[in-house]
Amino acid sequence: MAEENEIYTADDRLIVALDVDSFDKMKALVDELGDLISYYKVGMELYYSAGSDTIRYLKEHGKKVFLDLKLHDIPNTVGHSVASVTRLGVNLITVHAAGGRAMMQAATRYAKITADELGVERPKILAVTVLTSFDDQGWQEVGGHLPIQEHVLELASLAKSSGVDGVVASPKEAGSIREMAGKDDFLIVTPGIRPSFAQTDDQKRIATPSQAFKDGSSMLVIGRPITQAIDPCAAARLILKEIKENA
Repeated sequence: MAEENEIYTADDRLIVALDVDSFDKMKALVDELGDLISYYKVGMELYYSAGSDTIRYLKEHGKKVFLDLKLHDIPNTVGHSVASVTRLGVNLITVHAAGGRAMMQAATRYAKITADELGVERPKILAVTVLTSFDDQGWQEVGGHLPIQEHVLELASLAKSSGVDGVVASPKEAGSIREMAGKDDFLIVTPGIRPSFAQTDDQKRIATPSQAFKDGSSMLVIGRPITQAIDPCAAARLILKEIKENA
């Protein structure tokens, strides 16, 4: 029994994506998963429908929050947007690496200024490289001239030199990014994770949890394999077990 309890302990390396469209649906999932999950991703669908109440609820229940809005605008606008969500107490914030060096630097600078004013820990800034829904054909259709992996590595290198804390990238690029970054404190947050028992859905560049960690990922974002499972707690336990045994 002690071994089972250890296996099923929440792990901050597992981030569950709350890809739902209402506060009530979010609350039901969080309440059901209870102490199994410590970290949640709030994306556009939930944030645009339920707003900052989602963040407050998660923080009140002792959870960490990855706010995934993929900010992409002029540096001043992104900087002030980051300042606003920093005040909510989020732990991770995404911007698009394609926004460029000045935009990423503004995001990091405003996060630090606001956190220092509040006397709280600065949220970490992650740069999104290429969305995991792209395959080679789709990438060429939007004007991608370099192969996806090369473009991801270029964006990741730019993000690192711009001073952000890490990137969001598929597990297929995690190994080359880790080799480029050369240190473990540069975060590689990986969506497109599908355990062996789950369907691939619309993700193209995917991997299992154990393979993603072996390739250099720091944290995994998993949604539907848990949130749409018949038994979300059972699915979460299986994934936590795989993380513990292989990462």
